Amino acid sequence: MMKINFSFLIMFFVLLINLSMFSQNKKHILLKNAVAHLGTGEVLENSYIAIKDGKIELVADARLTKIDPSKFDTTIDLYGKHIYPGLIAPNCILGLQESEAVRATDDFAEVGEFNPHIRSLTAYNTDSKILQTVKANGILYVQTTPRAGIISGSSSVLATDGWNWEDAVLRAEDGIHLNFPKSLHKNGWWAEPLPSEKNNRYNDELKSIKTFFEDAFAYFNTVSPIENNLRFEAMKGIFNGSKNLYIHADYVKDIISAINFSKQFNIKKMVIVGGKDSYKITGLLKQNKIAVMLNRLHDLPDLPEAETDLVYKLPYLLQKDSVLFCLQNQGDMEAMNARNLPFLAGTAAAYGLTKEQALQSITLNTAKILGIDGLIGSIEVGKVASLIVSDGDVLDMKSNNIILAYVNGRQIKISNFQNDLYKKYADKFEIKN
Repeated sequence: MMKINFSFLIMFFVLLINLSMFSQNKKHILLKNAVAHLGTGEVLENSYIAIKDGKIELVADARLTKIDPSKFDTTIDLYGKHIYPGLIAPNCILGLQESEAVRATDDFAEVGEFNPHIRSLTAYNTDSKILQTVKANGILYVQTTPRAGIISGSSSVLATDGWNWEDAVLRAEDGIHLNFPKSLHKNGWWAEPLPSEKNNRYNDELKSIKTFFEDAFAYFNTVSPIENNLRFEAMKGIFNGSKNLYIHADYVKDIISAINFSKQFNIKKMVIVGGKDSYKITGLLKQNKIAVMLNRLHDLPDLPEAETDLVYKLPYLLQKDSVLFCLQNQGDMEAMNARNLPFLAGTAAAYGLTKEQALQSITLNTAKILGIDGLIGSIEVGKVASLIVSDGDVLDMKSNNIILAYVNGRQIKISNFQNDLYKKYADKFEIKN
């Protein structure tokens, strides 16, 4: 009986898959006649967008440019549709959690307080069902971010489509996340808030962080350390400017302390994550070139005397004072709720931003903060061809309907198990739209 070499078969099929993906990336594609929202603030009402070798080859006004469609392998007429850059979800545990109720599916936190060497990258699950639902709403990239402890670890930027984390990674280990001490502790919960109280351990907590950074900084300045320290090795990028330091802080006192802290250690790239009070110190943020990842807009203000729509207006308050910011969605059920990212931007558009400014808050602004704006974040010649096509306004929950998506010039599947279940039972009971 002939023996089957299963190892050979597996290698053969992997090779076929890679060749298929490579051939897709090599296709010469023309998308024409759509309304193109470039992510730079510019809108082309009737556009030509050409993709070649996985990159954007041409962006032009169809009314002013002559194109020979026969030169392309594929031409798609998108009249009446809207094209956008792929959306980016920063500071998220997408791909690191499948079900909050099942602890075994949580892989976003480690034991210990100082874990800069912990990487979210290798824990990223490209087969997550949540990723499929989020991708179907236009989220093509995610900054997978560890949680817990004082220094949670290192985040990475990955595509929401890929065979594995090696295939999906766009930027490995883009920065370290520091949970800065809180001067105030909130009590109660959103339905039954209680008065906040002063954190009596604030100075002790801040001292422990300074001690760790002092040791890490000394290690960084040591030419030939006696032995390698994994934690301090991971911190080197913070001091040499190759990585961002993401400081999670909300209140004025904490943000100002964080800025002073970063100056003490000559941190070159610092980002505030959360920043509920950031609108109060926009001058200081702008002066120090500090960007802000604003937390979810569909939230209540912390103070009972605050305006009820204050959180909705935060993007406008930062925009008018020229502070670079983007939107993120940290909090309860954040993985599954990442699909609502475009609607957070839609809320910002209803409270002061223009539609194109709101789009930038989940595309180009995010890419700038993450240091990947040379690759993605806008539809510009030379950038990676990662974009989405919607029937209507992607920021409007009533008209958002993604019908086409490309990652690295490769058309990806945007259906998911929820769509499959809908179709299954619609067919069974003969339900018609």
